Amino acid sequence: MSHLKDIAQTILTGFDDHFRIFSEITEGAQHRFETADWKAERKYSRLRIQFYDTRVDEAIATLENGFEIRPFSKNDWADIKSQYILLLQDHPQSELAETFYNSLFCRIFEREYYTNEYIFIRSSVSTEYVHSDVPTYKAYYPANSGFFTSIENISNQFSLTLPFENFKRDSRHIARSVCKVFKKGNRTAELNFQYQVINALFYRNKAAYIVGKAINGHDVYPFAVALLNNENGAIYVDALLIGEDSVSQLFGFSYAYFMVSHPVPSAIVYFLQGLMPMRKKEGLYSSIGFQKQGKTDFYRGFLHHLEYSDDDLILAPGIAGMVMSVFTLPSYPYVFKIIRDYFAPPKEISRQQVEEKYQLVKQHDRVGRMADMLEFSKVVLPLNRFTPELLKDLQDTCGSSISFIEDKAGEKQLMIKHVYIERRMNPLNLELEIAQKEQNFDRIDCLVKSYGNAIKELSAANIFPGDLLYKNFGVTRLGRVVFYDYDEIVYLTDCNFRKKPQPRNHQELMSATPWYSVAPNDIFPEEFASFLLNNDRVKASFMKYHADLFDADTWINKQANIEKGLYEDVFPYPKKYRLKRE
Repeated sequence: MSHLKDIAQTILTGFDDHFRIFSEITEGAQHRFETADWKAERKYSRLRIQFYDTRVDEAIATLENGFEIRPFSKNDWADIKSQYILLLQDHPQSELAETFYNSLFCRIFEREYYTNEYIFIRSSVSTEYVHSDVPTYKAYYPANSGFFTSIENISNQFSLTLPFENFKRDSRHIARSVCKVFKKGNRTAELNFQYQVINALFYRNKAAYIVGKAINGHDVYPFAVALLNNENGAIYVDALLIGEDSVSQLFGFSYAYFMVSHPVPSAIVYFLQGLMPMRKKEGLYSSIGFQKQGKTDFYRGFLHHLEYSDDDLILAPGIAGMVMSVFTLPSYPYVFKIIRDYFAPPKEISRQQVEEKYQLVKQHDRVGRMADMLEFSKVVLPLNRFTPELLKDLQDTCGSSISFIEDKAGEKQLMIKHVYIERRMNPLNLELEIAQKEQNFDRIDCLVKSYGNAIKELSAANIFPGDLLYKNFGVTRLGRVVFYDYDEIVYLTDCNFRKKPQPRNHQELMSATPWYSVAPNDIFPEEFASFLLNNDRVKASFMKYHADLFDADTWINKQANIEKGLYEDVFPYPKKYRLKRE
């Protein structure tokens, strides 16, 4: 028994090493923010995602060097899990440690042992009210200290070394914004009016965010204060976001992960859920950098939903993709994407290249315009939940990725070797068709404007989508256009944007094929019009907002800025929330 406890302790030590290194990188975000070291911030954002698998491999190697863990022993591993649970009783990151255990176990043993007897299909330890030496949040009472003093105290909570550019100006703007909210709701500050502010800054890209809520009687107002570095030795408040939808957008699935330094991540997630009830736990864990925990909570939630629903898995609405078979469960807001065995012309890409594209997106700054995904292996789903149409599509086009098995009760199951799971969105082409049919010109304007902004913001992050067809973009619940088809994605700086040469004679003018040479990475922006301006109303909106996208010089200038290290600012909030610096 003692060696089984040692195995459990070795696994937990592996997790503790992982969390320590994770925390060191996260804590460094303050220094990178204060020194405006944006290049390092992008570097460490990627590294923090990559090294989880490295830490799991290291823990496995330590186990294999110190213990005989193969062949699989049912009794031993049931006892090891029990010993591990005992070690987690007072652990501040118990849920993360369970996920680490699952990752290690599933990498060593076959799927037949993936049951709650040996791994954590269900969590074993409650994460509510976990003790921490660092408080989750601090409360401020304007009735006691004064309105402006409370704002000052909040700003001083985080021990930033840089001074404010003009704190009186910023606090005045914040006070006015808060008063406008109360005035709109015909409310005055009640006796229990207070601010509750998370005791850690949320760092991402060039910004740091103060996140909390204002409580006034029975009303709760989530808020986020965006701080920017003026790169001249001071910081300033750039925006104040108030309300669930405004704050929720910051934590959307299309943004890079925040860096938030706190010893009890579950407490941060619990607080955030109170601010944004529409955001599920799996999304919030991912948003603060614990994407593996996000996967764990998603899987638990999905298994529960399957058990308590009876609708069938169907092919996803919209135009079928050439690279992925995409299906969904109508009652659940996600889509499942499996790489097809064969890509019909003109697609010239391999399965490995597709997987590499998805990894690129996972590790890159998504600037709110690329959907994050959950990547799973050996997923088992009940065969009777697949429609005949979907099952035929998978058998015909994804045969190497699926197999049929039976569970212990003899029920037939379909196992998927490799699948990507993303939030379901309404395809942009369908949204445009509906708006055109209803002659809703304002809606067309809004969709086209957001579509063009998505392309421009992606280019600011050195990303060119490759395939700009409307069907490759989706519309979120909050109306944001997001890119979700990655098989042709490339770095913007790897593209060669060109203007089409003018024909030199009548023969070249009438030629059905280009008379000029075209390299694989050559792109002619003026050709975008042939598939983007597909009706007069869409064309009018496009030319109103984004005519510059058809000009090669626009793209060439963007490349030049990136190559100089000049990255455009992309703000995860509308301009109307930005405060004046005067």
